[in-house]
Amino acid sequence: MDLRTALVVVAHVALIGIGAWLLVIDVRTHRLPNRIVLPAIAAVALLAVLDAVMTEDGAALVRALWGLLILGGFYAVLRLASRAGMGGGDVKLAALIGAVLGWHGWTVLAVGAASAFVLAALYALVLIVLRRATGSTRIAFGPWMIIGAVLGVAIA
Repeated sequence: MDLRTALVVVAHVALIGIGAWLLVIDVRTHRLPNRIVLPAIAAVALLAVLDAVMTEDGAALVRALWGLLILGGFYAVLRLASRAGMGGGDVKLAALIGAVLGWHGWTVLAVGAASAFVLAALYALVLIVLRRATGSTRIAFGPWMIIGAVLGVAIA
């Protein structure tokens, strides 16, 4: 295994750990703490730069930056449109996920981002059918973003 492959594996294992941690926190508290998300964004940016230097190819770095801006920006617009919907933590998590998915590729970004909404909608629908929730019940969206991101990387 070369150094780049080892770094990619280590980074993904770390991101899965951070994602699992955030998933549990968000389900319990409906919060995505800055003390976890912001350093993760910085670490992903640093790793994307390191990857670009090691491979002498900046395309993945550019995609990661665009992914961060596109997905983070989309969630920021959703937050502005409905303060009761997306939280600020969701916006920051979207930036992190956008960077990771964008680094992998445009298809991965599209699949991962869309999967979050589809999975969350199915979950909400099941809760409504089971009469455990109504259309106004708040559900944590971070877990669906994280699961969607993992699916995006795994299947795209």
